[in-house]
Parts: sequence; structure tokens; C-alpha cells
Amino acid sequence: MKKIAKYAMFFSALSLGFMSCDGNEPTEPTPVADNVLSGLIEEDMTLTKDIIWELNGRVIVTNNATLTIEPGTIIKGRDGIGANASVLMIAADGMIDAEGTASEPIIFTSISDNIELGQMFGTNLTQNDAQEWGGVVILGKAPISPDAGTVAQIEGVPASQALGQYGGTEATHNSGILKYVSIRHGGQTIDAAAGNDINGLTLGGVGSGTTISYIEIFANFDDGIEFFGGTVNASNLLVYTVGDDAIDVDQAYAGTISNFRVYTSAAASSDEALEIDGPEGAENAEGKFTISTGTITSVDGGGFAGDFKSKAQGTVSNVSWSGFDAGNDLVKIRASYNDADCSTKTDSYSNLVAGDLAFTNVAVEGVEVYTASEACTVSTEAQLAAEAEINVGVASGFSIAAFSFWTISSNLELL
Repeated sequence: MKKIAKYAMFFSALSLGFMSCDGNEPTEPTPVADNVLSGLIEEDMTLTKDIIWELNGRVIVTNNATLTIEPGTIIKGRDGIGANASVLMIAADGMIDAEGTASEPIIFTSISDNIELGQMFGTNLTQNDAQEWGGVVILGKAPISPDAGTVAQIEGVPASQALGQYGGTEATHNSGILKYVSIRHGGQTIDAAAGNDINGLTLGGVGSGTTISYIEIFANFDDGIEFFGGTVNASNLLVYTVGDDAIDVDQAYAGTISNFRVYTSAAASSDEALEIDGPEGAENAEGKFTISTGTITSVDGGGFAGDFKSKAQGTVSNVSWSGFDAGNDLVKIRASYNDADCSTKTDSYSNLVAGDLAFTNVAVEGVEVYTASEACTVSTEAQLAAEAEINVGVASGFSIAAFSFWTISSNLELL
């Protein structure tokens, strides 16, 4: 705790680089107090539950430091848009030890949330309040498959921030632990034209040595949880009515997502419950995901069941979908073609019929093969072939019991 003032002073200088990129003179930094985190955390530090902590701008754990967060701790993100959004980021050379409990979860929320010490939730924000701050970003050194090379700059962090790099060759890399953590009312846009947004929880190149379990994402403006490559396993996940995709997979993510509940909503402008992509480039392109034991529900018919595109490869098993409006209740599979002769190119559809994308024991209304090609159309034979490959059955899904008591979704009686 004694290091906070030093970190705040450092960030005051660091933030000048972010704010002067348009040629304007920087404004005076926002004053900070002893419970306010700003800038770089370069030495081990503990956040205690006896005070409410605040994030002022981008807070980055780096230099082999570990940020420990006690069970029952509340962290609030201050207002800020674009590159100035408040974010907690664990750089690839940092670690987090945030292990809450069912009786004392760790809560990330907005400064506008009136939640107080010892409480599970406040009274002034609901599932309709999003984009109040940024989110949580964890980066690692596990393999990814970006457009080019083996490392990339994480989404939601300006390109000028070198600590936003992630990826590498350490499949078992350990970024720490995130357990019994609720992330609420976040999500910001860094660059709308580039689709660069801050998710509730962003995992970039996170390795299998990391523990991600019992996570709630509530009322986020962009995606709930997005996996950019990596090998980390994530279990016991709850994503409630976010403004884009609930669970998003990219860059040949090669871990397992298990025991999850997803809720979509037209009111929240939810998009896909599952948006699944495969490798983007030639490096580390063999990674395959596993998505297992999940229940996906639309609370008002809105949102879409799932979109498997961009060479998605992996396995989906024991997952159920329900509550979607007609037409929104289909799993979509993208096909790509050579426009000259409409021969099939590698994409999710070709992976499906080849066995590299598999669905077993899933409860969904059906499948729709689609294409972005303007010269070619999906044939009846291709549609029937996809239907034959998806094993539609009775899925047990996943119970809400794991999310009782400690989540805001449960406390607001939304589950």
C-alpha cells in the first residue's frame, strides 16, 4: 500500500503520452488518493477488503509483480472513455492472485455503483447499465495464431502501450488466479472504426497454468469474455446480457470452456451467445477449443444462438439453447468458396464435414450454413451435410446453483 503514491505519480507522467497523441497539450492529471490505483504496479501489492479501491485510468501489473486481492474486496473503475478508460491489466510479465469465495466474492464495478463495503450489490444500477468503466485484461505468453507472427497487441489497449503485447511459446504459462470474481457494468470502445473494444474479461495468450473459475460478467457493453488464443481452461462462467457476444473465441484458442451459463437479451443489444473463430495466421494454427456443458438462454428472444466462422475448429458438447426468437435459434456455420468456380475453401463448414469442428449432444433448433461470397451460394447438399454432422440431442446443460448467492444476477433474482 505504501507504493500507491509512487504509482500514481508515475502514471501522471505516463498518461501524457496517451493524451497528447492528437497534438494537444495534456490536461492536468486527476488528483488521486491512497485508495486510488493508477499507472504501473511494478512491485508486489495487496488490495485489502477494508476499503473500496478505485481504478483511475489504465492500471498495469508488470515487472514480475503480483497483485493480490483479498476475498471480499470491491474495486470501482472511474469514468473515462477511449484510451482513458479505467482498466485493470495484468501484463504478460505480471501476475494476479484474486481468489474470492462464495461468501466473499471479489467485485469489480463502476464508481457510479453505490455498493458499499460488505455488500454483494448496490441499489442504483441494473442489467441495463453498461459502459460505465473499462474491464479486466489478463495477458500471457501461451501460443496464439494472429494474422502474422506469434505475438500481437491486445484489443482494448492503444497500440502505443507496449505492455499490451501477448503470445509466445509457453503453453503452460501462469498468469495467476481469478476465482469467485464478479465484473459489472463495464465495456468501452477504444477505436470504433477498428472494432477495438474493452470486454468484461479479456484473456490474451493466457496459459494453462492460470486458474479462471467462478466468474460473472454482468451488463457489459461489449463482449462478456473473449479468448485470444492461449491454452487456459475456464470453468463455472456466467455471462448476463452483454451488448455484444457473450463468449468469443479467436486465434486458435486451445483450452476448455466448461460449466457455463449465458443469457442474451434484445434490450441489451446482445449479438451472438457464442462467436467462435479459428486461427488467423499460419503460426500456431493447430489449436482446437473445447466448449462443454453449458446452458444458453435468451431472456426476451433477442440475441443469436451462435456463429462459427473464420475456420473455427474444436468440439462443442452437452450445450443447450432456448428462448430465442425464430430465426435467431440456429447455430450458424460459415462456408467460403473460390469465386471463380465455387469450389470450397477452408472455413468452419469444411472443418465441420472433415471432423475438425464437431458438435455432440447439443440441444439447438438447427443449423444454418451461410457464406459471405457474392459469387457463390450455399447448396442444398452443403446444408444437408452440415445437418448430418451436428448431433442434436438432449443436453443437460449447466445448473444455476453454482452462481447462487454470490452473483449480482442471483441477488437481483434474474436467474
